[in-house]
Amino acid sequence: MTIKTYKTKKVIPGDSLEEVLDTSLPALSENSIAVITSKIIAICQGDVVKNDKSLDKNQLIRKEAELFIDEPSLSQYHVMLTVKRDMIIANAGIDESNGNGYLILWPKNVDKAALKVWYFLKQKFSLKNLGVIISESRTVPLRWGTLGVGLAWCGFAALKNYIGTPDIFGRSLKMTKLSILDGLSAAAVTVMGEGNEQTPLAVISDVPFVTFQDRPPTQEEYDSVRISLVDDIYSPLTNSPKWKKGHCQ
Repeated sequence: MTIKTYKTKKVIPGDSLEEVLDTSLPALSENSIAVITSKIIAICQGDVVKNDKSLDKNQLIRKEAELFIDEPSLSQYHVMLTVKRDMIIANAGIDESNGNGYLILWPKNVDKAALKVWYFLKQKFSLKNLGVIISESRTVPLRWGTLGVGLAWCGFAALKNYIGTPDIFGRSLKMTKLSILDGLSAAAVTVMGEGNEQTPLAVISDVPFVTFQDRPPTQEEYDSVRISLVDDIYSPLTNSPKWKKGHCQ
């Protein structure tokens, strides 16, 4: 697998995503995957809020979250634990870094945004097999550091299902699914960086383990990458009565 990043201008509200892609990406080849950070999707879509003195950030978090635990003071980092797009994430994904005075939200209609980019790049470069990922960063419990995760994708199978297949000793696997989507996202975000690298675009190539699909994901495929708090393996921790419903439903 090969990952190459690409520098862009400083993306600000009002910029056109298509123009950013046009001026920053090289000619893409068959069986490659374009990775775009959710931040520049959100900025170009206008999913930002001016960070002035009148803003109640916690109220904004409650508005953007699907679920939240309304006790930010419990964290030494003053972070509110939330659920957004069926993922546990800090502060509903709202980010101040590289915002130039704006709070950057997670992009609205992110699945449609991925589909739009997929169609745009396929047509621009006359490709049949092309993947698109909109990536985000998150933390995981009991580990320092951020990891990339896929918010949305198009053009390939997001999961490889091992359930019912044998391991090396013939034992049938009962739970194992490999997240191609999140594995690729984590690798790309590692290379793109989290600071002032200014490389929010990456192209992944040489991925023989990826099954490309010349169509958008089905609703069943969208649903397949998510798991409820109740069904999750960590449900003894995540299925807390402290969760409250947010306004983003």
